[in-house]
Amino acid sequence: MQTNFSPEQLTNARIAEADAILRRCVHCGLCTATCPTYVLLGDERDSPRGRIYLIKDMLEDNAPASPEVQLHLDRCLSCLSCMTTCPSGVDYMHLIDLARGYVEQTAGRPFKERFVRKLLAAVLPYPERFRLALRLAPLGRPWLKLLRRLKLDQLAAMIELAPTVLPPAPKYEGPGTAATEDDRRARVILLSGCAQQVLRPGINDSTIRLLARRGVDVVVAAGAGCCGALTYHLGNEAGAIEFAKRNVDAWSREFAKGPVDAIVINASGCGTTVKDYGHLLKREPEYAARAARISSLALDISEFLGKYELGPPKRWSSLRIAYHPACSLQHGQGVKELPRDQLVKAGYSVVDIPESHICCGSAGTYNILQPEIAGELRDRKAKNIKRMKPDLVATGNIGCITQLAGSLDVPVVHTIELLDWAFGGPVPPGLEQLARFVSNVPEPRRRSEDFIHA
Repeated sequence: MQTNFSPEQLTNARIAEADAILRRCVHCGLCTATCPTYVLLGDERDSPRGRIYLIKDMLEDNAPASPEVQLHLDRCLSCLSCMTTCPSGVDYMHLIDLARGYVEQTAGRPFKERFVRKLLAAVLPYPERFRLALRLAPLGRPWLKLLRRLKLDQLAAMIELAPTVLPPAPKYEGPGTAATEDDRRARVILLSGCAQQVLRPGINDSTIRLLARRGVDVVVAAGAGCCGALTYHLGNEAGAIEFAKRNVDAWSREFAKGPVDAIVINASGCGTTVKDYGHLLKREPEYAARAARISSLALDISEFLGKYELGPPKRWSSLRIAYHPACSLQHGQGVKELPRDQLVKAGYSVVDIPESHICCGSAGTYNILQPEIAGELRDRKAKNIKRMKPDLVATGNIGCITQLAGSLDVPVVHTIELLDWAFGGPVPPGLEQLARFVSNVPEPRRRSEDFIHA
C-alpha cells in the first residue's frame, strides 16, 4: 500500500510505525473471509482491509476521526483472525490500537458513550469494585425493558451479563506463594487477573493446585493487578501503560527473590497483552528492558504445561467436550491445538466446533459496547456448538466463558479446570451433575520399582 505522509509527519514515532504497518498491506482481501464483522455485515468498511484504508486516510489527513470512522473502528473486535490469515504479515493488532488511541485523543464522543467507557474503565480492572457492581446488578434487572426503550442498550448488556449468583471466594486469595510438596521443578508467577478472579475464582485455584502437585511453586505477586488490556482497547494507552508498569514493578521484586521460570497466565486475553509489554513500554526508558524480559517469560498456562510431563491422569471420563479456541489464544498468541491435545491426553473425548476461527463476540468489553453484533456472533457460535451435541464446552478465556454461558444448555468451563479434575483435583463448579460420568483410575498394586532388581 502506498502512503502519503509528509516528512514532518514521519518524525512522529507513532506515525512512522503506522506507515511501516500500512505499507505491508497488498490489498489482497483474504482477511475479509475470516473477519467476523465483515462476515455478518458484508460492509467493506467493517473488514480489516476497509479499516486499514480508513486509518490511513485519517492519519494522513491529521484530522479528528469522523463519526463514520469511529463507527467502523469501534466495530472491530480485535479478534486478530485477520493476522492469522494475512500472507503479508500486516501487524493489524498494533495498527488498530494505535488508531483507537488517536481517535480518543482527537475526536469527541456523545455523553452516553463517554459515560459507559469511563464506567467500564473505573470498575472492571478492580476486583473489589467489580464484585460490588455485580452485587448491585440484580437491582437493575426489572428495568431492562425501560433501559432499552431509552436506548441504553450498553447498560442493559452490563446487567444481563452479570451472573445471578456470585461464586464463593477463591481458596487461594491474595498475594503469596503456593509451595509444592513435591521436589521443586520450577518457580512461576501467576497473573491472578481482575474480572476472572471475581467471575470464576476456581480457574486460579485449579491452576495453583495442578502446578503445585507437579513440583511447581506458584507466586502471586503483591502489587500486581489488571494487565491493562481493557483500558488499552478502549483507546486509553496511558492508562494501560500505568497498569503494565505496576505489574512490571511487582514482578521485578519477585525476580530479585529468586529465579522465575515463567509468568503463567490463564486468561488468554491478558496473555496476549502481557506478551506485548515489550512493545507497549518500549518508549519508557526505566521499564523497556524489564518489560521485554517479562514478555519473553510470559506463557499461557497450556504452553507452560506443554513443557512438563503431567503423567497419566488419575481419572477417566466419558464426557464429550467441545473445545472453543479463544481468539486471543489462537490468533493473538498462535496457540490453537495445544489445549485441545492436553484435554485428549487427560482422557477426555474432544470435538472441534465448526467455524472455530470466528469470534464468539466477547472480545473484552465488546459484548457491552456493541451488544447487537456481539449477540449475533454469540448465537452463531452457540448454534455451531449445539450441532456437536457436547456434554460441556471448554475454553481458555473468562470472556468467552461469560459470553457463551447464557446461550447454551451445557456448562462452559476453563480447560485448566478440567485438567485439574483429571489429575486429582475436585469437581469444577457447575459440573457436579456430570461427576457420575467420571471414574477414578485404579492405582497399581505394585510400583515399577518393584519389578527392578539389582
